Amino acid sequence: MKDFRKLLKLVRPYGRLFALAFFLMTLVGLFEAGRTALLRSIIDSLPATEKQADAPTSAIEQATGVSRRTLESYIDVRSYFPKSENPLPLIAALLVFFTLIRGGAEYLSNVLMWKIGVSVVVDLRQRLYEHILIQSAEFFTANPTNTLTTHIISDAEKVQTSVSSLLADLLREGLTFLSLFALVFILNWRLTSVILLVGPFIYLLTVRFGRRLRRIAHHTQEGTEEVLDIAQETISGHRIVKAFGMEGFEQKRFLAALSNLASTQVRAARVVYLSSPILEVVGVILAAVFLLYAQKLIRAGEMSVGIFATYIVAMLQMYDPLRKLSRIQNYFQQSFAASSRIYSLLDTHTEKSDRPAATELAPLRDAIEFRNVSFKYEDSSDWILKDVSLTVRRGEMVALVGLSGAGKTTLTNLLMRFYDPTLGEISIDGKNICDARLASLRSQIALVTQDVILFNDSIINNIAYGRRDFDRTKIEDAARAAYAHDFILDRGGYETLIGERGVKLSGGERQRVAIARAILKDAPILILDEATSALDTQSERLVQRALANLMEGRTTIVIAHRLTTIHRADKIVVMDRGRVADSGRHEELMSRGGIYRDLYELQFSDEIVSSEVAATEDGN
Repeated sequence: MKDFRKLLKLVRPYGRLFALAFFLMTLVGLFEAGRTALLRSIIDSLPATEKQADAPTSAIEQATGVSRRTLESYIDVRSYFPKSENPLPLIAALLVFFTLIRGGAEYLSNVLMWKIGVSVVVDLRQRLYEHILIQSAEFFTANPTNTLTTHIISDAEKVQTSVSSLLADLLREGLTFLSLFALVFILNWRLTSVILLVGPFIYLLTVRFGRRLRRIAHHTQEGTEEVLDIAQETISGHRIVKAFGMEGFEQKRFLAALSNLASTQVRAARVVYLSSPILEVVGVILAAVFLLYAQKLIRAGEMSVGIFATYIVAMLQMYDPLRKLSRIQNYFQQSFAASSRIYSLLDTHTEKSDRPAATELAPLRDAIEFRNVSFKYEDSSDWILKDVSLTVRRGEMVALVGLSGAGKTTLTNLLMRFYDPTLGEISIDGKNICDARLASLRSQIALVTQDVILFNDSIINNIAYGRRDFDRTKIEDAARAAYAHDFILDRGGYETLIGERGVKLSGGERQRVAIARAILKDAPILILDEATSALDTQSERLVQRALANLMEGRTTIVIAHRLTTIHRADKIVVMDRGRVADSGRHEELMSRGGIYRDLYELQFSDEIVSSEVAATEDGN
């Protein structure tokens, strides 16, 4: 019921449509029972129908003062017309009328419930997407991309099914069952009361199946995620797969995941389809008992042939919604398994939110300061940064160097508040960035990374990236400043689609598009995270020129492995194992020796060897 209430909560914004659909589904049940009730009037209107004898007064009749004959007369159309008239034409007309009303109500209710389901899934997917986007970097580290997209697409689709189809079927079949049950109770309350004794058995059986199916549904969704993970990794990394000749290995791995998913789905099918045969056996036993009982009543004149036929038809019709309700309940368990995963995700809160008294951060005027900053992940005891103190003056270019794992990128992630310091604070012009509005902080920072993120869209939209307030002239000026305008025209112009992650562009071209995007943002603080480390010499030269235009007049923090690119830095900060080991200009650090000079000489010697090898190959 807890899960069902959550489902109804999703429907609440569409309460009026749902109420109308519920009314229409009530009509479906009532007119289905009405059509069945007409059968009694049809049969008893035929010639040679046995007369019904007076039966003893029952306890219910004594208590209510309403006789069984009176109740039965309510469902006999003939009782509303003179006995001399032939009621069959009217009964036939009512049969057509009831069918039209039932069919129209069923159609409209299904359309309304489908509309509600589609609206609910749009709201849910939007809510999920907005929730995911505002989460912190730790959240994306802990949750793979395919898991998150499965929540948005697959799990949300199961919720839509539960609203559009399952909830509609549950209400329609439930109301139909109740209407038919009321009919058979009026026809013979004694036998119907006996049937009620079977209800708890059917309920307990359905609950047991549902719980088992819910556990299997969780395994099914996990298996689906595993299949998606393997497919996404191998498709996106197809070049590595081919280069190492691992197609066969990946095919076997994918087949194993598919087989595991298939076996889980078969287990679910065993549970789903077992309930129907059990209910059918129970229904046939009840029908057999009724046949023997009805034979006795007809011989005694306590039941007419018409009532007998109506009762048996209504009983058979009751079986169909009961069977469907059992299967609907099983499918609901699968939907609830999906919805529980969605709500578990929505209950996860790692987002960096503004503090209650947060204020707008003014543009940088003086300096960025890191004061005794230490950082470690929440689930780790290892410190990534330890007591880091650093000042970056307005207009300076500060380079962060050191071996991999020294904490360089983490330092810039803290500045952008992807994470918050475990100890210490970061301030801009003396104001703690945690006390500033997050949007105002990030609006002042432009980021260019080695792993350029471009979107499957046109070049112009990637440069502007959602900013519709820029005109075409500003976009093209930014592209020229990034040395990207010429190759963009060669590629077919600014409207050219560049494919997933910019796959249709070279590495240097992608970098220059990213630089044009940063130039267009015109932020006062610039972070360059190894922006040229993966480029060839010619591409690097163009990118360096573009970066020079980008850095002009801005406060720049550069993370670089290639030390030859940072000679012009106003300050070079050498980091080692999460600490600041040294700082100064290039000449000062070289003269003092230590880690920086070791790194520089090691890299310089490697570059000399590489150039000699390249020259030898060209000579050959």
